[in-house]
Amino acid sequence: MGSVAPPKAEALMTKFKLRDLDLPNRMVLAPMTRGRGTAAHVPTPMMADYYTARAAGGLLITEGTFISPAAIGWANAPEIYSDAAVAAWKDVTAAVHAAGGRIFCQLWHTGRASHSAFRGDGSLGVAPSAVAIRDGSVHLPDGTKAPYEVPHAMSVAEIQATVGDYVKAATNAMAAGFDGVEIHSANGYLLDEFLQTHTNKRTDEYGAGSLENRFRFLKEVVTAVTGAIPAHRVGVRFSPNGVFNDMGTPDFRAAYTYFAGQLDAFGLAYLHVMDGLAFGFHKLGEPMTLPEFRAVFSGPLIGNCGYTLEAGEAAVAAGDADLIAYGRPWIANPDLPTRFADGLPLNADEGGMATWYTHDAEGYTTYPTAAEAAAAKTEPTVDRAEGPAAAAKVL
Repeated sequence: MGSVAPPKAEALMTKFKLRDLDLPNRMVLAPMTRGRGTAAHVPTPMMADYYTARAAGGLLITEGTFISPAAIGWANAPEIYSDAAVAAWKDVTAAVHAAGGRIFCQLWHTGRASHSAFRGDGSLGVAPSAVAIRDGSVHLPDGTKAPYEVPHAMSVAEIQATVGDYVKAATNAMAAGFDGVEIHSANGYLLDEFLQTHTNKRTDEYGAGSLENRFRFLKEVVTAVTGAIPAHRVGVRFSPNGVFNDMGTPDFRAAYTYFAGQLDAFGLAYLHVMDGLAFGFHKLGEPMTLPEFRAVFSGPLIGNCGYTLEAGEAAVAAGDADLIAYGRPWIANPDLPTRFADGLPLNADEGGMATWYTHDAEGYTTYPTAAEAAAAKTEPTVDRAEGPAAAAKVL
């Protein structure tokens, strides 16, 4: 008997209108930290090559991009607050657009996941409350690791100044040629920390136990950003089921249903939900699913985390998601949409985590397309990227 032919994507290959953006397919490049910026956090020409090679996706979302010096928490990850970074990002967006792609910049503040070593003045990372991440360690700029520090609890004035940082980052992103921005409010970083009771112990208008107060910071950010750039070019990301960065709030179902419902009024580009469990699950109840968000959010919905071709097809075909974000399979397969559409085998991620966050081309721009592999008469290694073990560490 012959081998069974790999499945081909159909629903994922259909066109989609993301508000005023025409997307050729439903596949989204998930934001993934890769550490290929300079030590000063400025994008590099290598990053233009990386994103351009993936421009056939319906939408590309950049790796987390720092909105201010206070937001920094990862070595060689890029920023979007300086003139130098804006100029460098222009080269990236121009290359992606020349290749026919569309690209959003993910706006990132690492909050309590940062460390004083990332700031010249030795200041602590910030958070809603002085609650440290309990497990694991932070990777420092010099390549060593250290325990997480107890963060500085933000004052109201600091919160409001950070809202301004988001606005500046968003306007800089548009000036750099991005098609829009994604506000990262997931995975235990700053905005997510305000949403969850595990990290938000405040007794003022940004906490005090109420959903309205916990949502206030994110609402102010979204309000300010959509006042500066069109709302239909702004997305928001949530991780209601996630445990990454020591997260999980007991009322997660009621909380994220409320937050999504509140965001619906803004007319956003999309809501990006990490509904899959491959990135870790807090086990505080049955996991939230995309239909729960569909019931309260009427705009475009992106599903994410551990999706296979088959799972993505099913979610789009059922109407549970409009778009599906893929992470790790796209690391080793720059032409992932073509491979999915044509039922081609995938390159294995041979470097694995050892090359995910290094600072050179190996494991970043060195994986061949199917056409390149065929031309070189090499046989792509099959790796269907199925199951939780195949999920990318999407930060």
